[in-house]
Amino acid sequence: MNITLDQPTPTDGVIKITLGETDYLPKVEEKVREYSRKMNIKGFRTGKVPTGVVKKMYGRSILVEEVNHLLSHSVSDYIKEKKLTVLGDPIPNHEKARQIDWDNQKDFEFEFQIGLVEPFTVDLSPKVKLTSYQIEVDQKVINEAIEDMKRRFGTVSNPEVSAAGDNLFGEITMADGSTKSSYVQIEKLSKGEQKKFLGLKKEDTVTFDIEKLSDDAAVLSRIMNVTEEEVKNLKGSYTLKVTSISHMVPAEMNQELFDKVFGKDVVKSEEEFINKIRETISENYQRESNHLLEHEIQHHLVDHTAVNMPDHFLKAWLKSTGDGQITDEVIGKEFEDYKKGLKWDLIKNRIAELHTINVETADVRERAKQLIAQQFGGPAIIEQLGDKFNAIADNYLSGQDGKGENFMRVYNQLRHEKIMAIAKEKITVTGKKVTLDEFKKAAEAHAHE
Repeated sequence: MNITLDQPTPTDGVIKITLGETDYLPKVEEKVREYSRKMNIKGFRTGKVPTGVVKKMYGRSILVEEVNHLLSHSVSDYIKEKKLTVLGDPIPNHEKARQIDWDNQKDFEFEFQIGLVEPFTVDLSPKVKLTSYQIEVDQKVINEAIEDMKRRFGTVSNPEVSAAGDNLFGEITMADGSTKSSYVQIEKLSKGEQKKFLGLKKEDTVTFDIEKLSDDAAVLSRIMNVTEEEVKNLKGSYTLKVTSISHMVPAEMNQELFDKVFGKDVVKSEEEFINKIRETISENYQRESNHLLEHEIQHHLVDHTAVNMPDHFLKAWLKSTGDGQITDEVIGKEFEDYKKGLKWDLIKNRIAELHTINVETADVRERAKQLIAQQFGGPAIIEQLGDKFNAIADNYLSGQDGKGENFMRVYNQLRHEKIMAIAKEKITVTGKKVTLDEFKKAAEAHAHE
């Protein structure tokens, strides 16, 4: 066997493989003998079919199968041995393969087109300067969170007549005559429209103008039982028929509420309750802030790292693997976004390589256990289940189909976190205190970059 690489450009290559009889014949003869032992043909005893008969019937297909098997492993091994950074999969030269005379040739030549990535550097240094937003938790947000929790853990009654702050359940008659279930939070409606929904009883109807009812698409979406996007297209008047009324009596600020929100005896006073709420909101804000910082790191590295990629090869590879769904038109629209995603993967791989970032199976299992514990009420579940918890985690990681998709998802998340930790450590990250509204504006500006 002879394997060579023809590389006309730094990003385009052709792997050429020449096979002689000594490369494939032993495997072919072995497979023929295996067929001979297993075949059941009329006129021959099982296991006694002459190899000549096998060759006549299946020789060509066995030869093609073994050569293709040998080629697949040879190309893969060559890429690993030469430490080539390739994109996609090697594309075989089908035209050259079609010219092979499988019945008469003894030596075979094959070609595989590959796409290569030139060596590149990633600048992770203090010269890279980004901002980490520290969102201040103001009293208004805390008060809103407290009121929300008091409502969430309050008691519900069903009054006969609707009043301010009540919620209505009913049916909306649509333009085509059909009906949809509806949920109306009276206090969420425009001030001028709320009075229409007061004093209503079960079976009463009320007609309203959708364009005057509220400026909040989420509120209108719940009322009309359609998506927020669909709400934008609704105009004119609609009628609601009331089927039931609910009234929420907020929970009192006492130990019962504290226990329901944070667990038994976690907090024991109103002051501790408020501080715990502030801490929880702060942690949520920190996650949002960290998420934005990581996005900005990604954008900076993608925008400021020069990576030369084989565009022509990538387009050909996408089309060859797209089952006819990837057309020139699709590539024209989506190729640049695809390249950015691929570039980010290459940058992450480079960082992981330079800093020897590894994720062990034990790390993945431990994270899976943490995720499962969070879903079932915290660390106490681990103690209750004992050794069984490991089996539950393993079952989760293998997935319902046994393909290990959850394992790869958790693995990739851990790897991403380690890569980002290195990036944040190496670059200059400056903290900046902002209000929630200022943070939202920064996040929105980032989304439109």
